Amino acid sequence: MLSETKQMVQNFWEDASCGEELYLSGITKQAYQEQSQTRYHLEPYIKDFAEFENFSGKKVLEIGVGLGADHQKFAECGAKLVGIDLTARAINHTQHRFQRFGLTSLLQVADAEHLPFDDEEFALVYSWGVLHHSPHTEQAIHEVWRVIKPGGVTKIMIYHTWSFVGFMLWIRYALLKVKPFTPLRDIYSQYLESPGTKAYTVEEAYALFSKFDSVKISTVLTHGDLLTSSAGQRHQGLLLSLARKLWPRWFIRSFFPNCGLFMLITARKPLPT
Repeated sequence: MLSETKQMVQNFWEDASCGEELYLSGITKQAYQEQSQTRYHLEPYIKDFAEFENFSGKKVLEIGVGLGADHQKFAECGAKLVGIDLTARAINHTQHRFQRFGLTSLLQVADAEHLPFDDEEFALVYSWGVLHHSPHTEQAIHEVWRVIKPGGVTKIMIYHTWSFVGFMLWIRYALLKVKPFTPLRDIYSQYLESPGTKAYTVEEAYALFSKFDSVKISTVLTHGDLLTSSAGQRHQGLLLSLARKLWPRWFIRSFFPNCGLFMLITARKPLPT
């Protein structure tokens, strides 16, 4: 049984997987190809971060398959794939995608906080923009640790607190409502995607991954921070359209390159001593 909070998260993403309403036109092979092209055009850093080609022949778990674009890349590069998602909708989309491309993966609905896998089973656990939605992210990270083999790697993206997306949400939902002291954690929780969404500072992320070795963390400016795309499933309107025309992208890129929403974390599970 899911907790009430987790049920709310599941219900949100059952309505539409991330990017589905904006970037997926159907469940045909061409539609999935176009969605992938859009994804990697808007987020080109995914390919360098994921290093899909480095996991050929290795057992890989993706937590939160979404529409299945990254899962497809791992499959095409020869990984032995397992994928989970909290929603049946995402699993169905990824199954449809894989059927159309003749690819295989063991896909199932499952909870990241209680992974249905043995200890030390995977060479890589990958998750892009998912674990900050889980009510107990620290428990999900513990599960990631548990199922990775010694010497194995995790590559995870979670949201970064000090981002321009957060700043814009604060302006709209705190400053303009004359509530300037509203904490950013409340802004993210209430107004960015599913209920309870979290964001982390770099220091907090290092603490989350303290059991791992060789933890590398970087942040990137996203199309959301730079307002170079549609804003997302919850945010539209005249004010946002005006902001897209006036947004000082050159200034942000030049002086605030580390104030992006996406925090990319690569960490290795140490070998036994």
